[in-house]
Amino acid sequence: MSNATAEEDDIRVDIPMSDDQLKRNMRPILHKPYGSMDLVSVKAPANHGSHSKDSNWWVVLNLAFQSIGIVYGDLGTSPLYVYPSIFSNGIKHRDDILGALSLVFYTLTFLPLVKYVFVVLRANDNGEGGTFALYSLICRYARVSLIPSQQAEDREVSNYKLELPSKRLKLASVLKSSLQKSQFAKIFLLLVTMLGTSMVIGDSIFTPSISVLSAVAGVKEVTSALTDDMIAGISVVILIFLFMIQRFGTHRVSYTFAPVLCVWFVLIGGTGFYNIIKHDKTVLKAINPMYIVEYFIRNKKDAWISLGGVVLCTTGAEALFADLGHFSVRAIQVSMCSMVYPALILAYTGQSSYLRQYPDEVSDAFYKSVPGPLYWPMFVVSILAAAIASQAMISGTFSIVHQSLSLGCFPPVKVVYTSANHEGQVYIPAINYILMLACIGVTAGFKSTVKIGNAYGTAVVFVMTLTSSLLVLVMIMIWKTNIFLIILYILTIGFVELLYLSSVLYKFTSGGYLPLVFSAVLMIIMYVWNDVYRRKYHYELDHKISPARLKEISANKNMSRIPGLAMFYSELVHGIPPIFEHYVSNVPALHSIIVFVSMKSLHINKVPPEERYFFRRVEPRELFAFRCVVRYGYKDVREVAFEETLVTRLKEFIQEEILLQNQMLSTIGNNAEKGTEPEGEIVERNNDVANAKQVEEEIMQQEIEQLQKEWEEAGIVHMIGESEVIAKKEANIMKRIVINHVYNLLKRNVRQREKVFDIPHKRMLKVGMTYQL
Repeated sequence: MSNATAEEDDIRVDIPMSDDQLKRNMRPILHKPYGSMDLVSVKAPANHGSHSKDSNWWVVLNLAFQSIGIVYGDLGTSPLYVYPSIFSNGIKHRDDILGALSLVFYTLTFLPLVKYVFVVLRANDNGEGGTFALYSLICRYARVSLIPSQQAEDREVSNYKLELPSKRLKLASVLKSSLQKSQFAKIFLLLVTMLGTSMVIGDSIFTPSISVLSAVAGVKEVTSALTDDMIAGISVVILIFLFMIQRFGTHRVSYTFAPVLCVWFVLIGGTGFYNIIKHDKTVLKAINPMYIVEYFIRNKKDAWISLGGVVLCTTGAEALFADLGHFSVRAIQVSMCSMVYPALILAYTGQSSYLRQYPDEVSDAFYKSVPGPLYWPMFVVSILAAAIASQAMISGTFSIVHQSLSLGCFPPVKVVYTSANHEGQVYIPAINYILMLACIGVTAGFKSTVKIGNAYGTAVVFVMTLTSSLLVLVMIMIWKTNIFLIILYILTIGFVELLYLSSVLYKFTSGGYLPLVFSAVLMIIMYVWNDVYRRKYHYELDHKISPARLKEISANKNMSRIPGLAMFYSELVHGIPPIFEHYVSNVPALHSIIVFVSMKSLHINKVPPEERYFFRRVEPRELFAFRCVVRYGYKDVREVAFEETLVTRLKEFIQEEILLQNQMLSTIGNNAEKGTEPEGEIVERNNDVANAKQVEEEIMQQEIEQLQKEWEEAGIVHMIGESEVIAKKEANIMKRIVINHVYNLLKRNVRQREKVFDIPHKRMLKVGMTYQL
């Protein structure tokens, strides 16, 4: 059923309008019940949602300092393992070092710096980043979302954006129309988003494993007594400690880790500068890309295979985008350009300079290139930095799981908000422990940075490629970028990423399969949950209660009314859900006031509190029932005092409903005065209007007083559907497996609905329902 049809079938007060002017005057009240909302029109993203964070430079510098401790740990520790991964079979020619350095330099420049810091970060969704943020942005500009609970009024929320006319509107319109008409395109776009999300979560498994294992392996420089098993064991202990401290929150972790990472970047940058001066200054000529061409001419297939090691210098680049909600665009740009990028370039250049003199020591190039007096300080800081490296992807994983939860693409799990000042900072205990167990398994199982690097590279490049795909859609439909610039982006950055992707897939059997298997499992879980969620919604829509049935229930003399306010929870936002039919069929009593509550998530990060509650009265009026849609963004926090807020908003709705009626009556009176009726009839009509206004105001006052009384004296009872979901008998075997087994297995092992809504058990009543899908 389309939104338009659903809106026409909805149960609401139909108020006849006397003329076009009245319709225009009443529209703000009908659709925006709590204050006026002005739609913001934009052409290109200008860091929406980040303005408050970027309002003064002291705040920016403070956030930039914090971001070093969270965002750059993974990117910053890549010098530990990049060169051993590139030259896994040793250095065959001295100039190969210049070719590898040139590849690293341009890869770091084009991907993390140009692509992410200066392009992708601009595609934020009101200050939020990540794969789902990009997907939400696209869904707002083209009706490609598969979430069925969409309403026309959603587009009047302040954070929605309108398009401005553009000379390049034609291409955007064609693409937008094609996506909206194709069901395959909608499903494919959702699957791409889920795959990108799964790969980012995979990153957060491999990042801790390879970073910590590489750092701990440095102890071999001073003792050979430690075996690979012992190094893996030490790494596991460090990983367990890291995951245990996540519950303290990102802001506390970032303040603790930021000074350590600052010291790390100073050390690797300083060491790199020292090696350049001492060993071989000629490595600086690697800035000439011709050395890349010569490298490929000399090594051919081996050079192509080595790209899987080169791309590891970009590990953690996706964290720049995924962790954006924790900080701001400007803060990440400042920290990247002022400290991180220069330190990394110096570190890689210094290692290359050292290897020009000692090419046989490439398997442990990082620690071999450290000057003797700095070895132990560097070793200690590298251990700390490697532990911190995991933080970037762990924080990013919490953020994207939180986003996918809100959009119905992930089974319900507990979310803990760890900061009162930054709502984007969350901790998800279940995900934290799953990641910890997976990291321990990978570290103890592989015990080798080379094999982990093969798996890691696959996950990294897949995420980058998927982000670029979604970004191109944003460029065309939303930014309306010049087509030549889009083609330039695809031919440069897009081509480079595809080249890296082909290289890492070559190592599929050597560990590259692991992130794909993991992502496939996670995608199945996400898609099954989302698919059944959509099927349940359409079932409720097909079985909603008709207006005639509501009148029958209201007129039933055997149906007694009992004190109190009943809230029936449902996903349905159009019409009255079938849970109400199940209730009245078994319980011959209704509460004095009834509210049908639907909590829905929009494809925006935040919904202003004054625009969150959307009410409509349910006819007949004697039923004293209302529809309430509570709208949240995927980063919103549910109110602690939800009941009190809902009752307050309902009172305001009743007042504004009467205001609307009175304005209509006044308009009728004014129109009569302009006509040709006798003066006596005009006076009589005005008296009728005044009396009608008084009656409406008395009714309003009575309803508000009754609402307050029922809430204070009898309280609220929460009606929750206890649903059993089964496949229809005629369903095919695949559908029966998905619904009867996979979905119900997930449902039994996730948080129940009353826990998600935080409903007190003493005032909760479960209504049994069966969904045959």
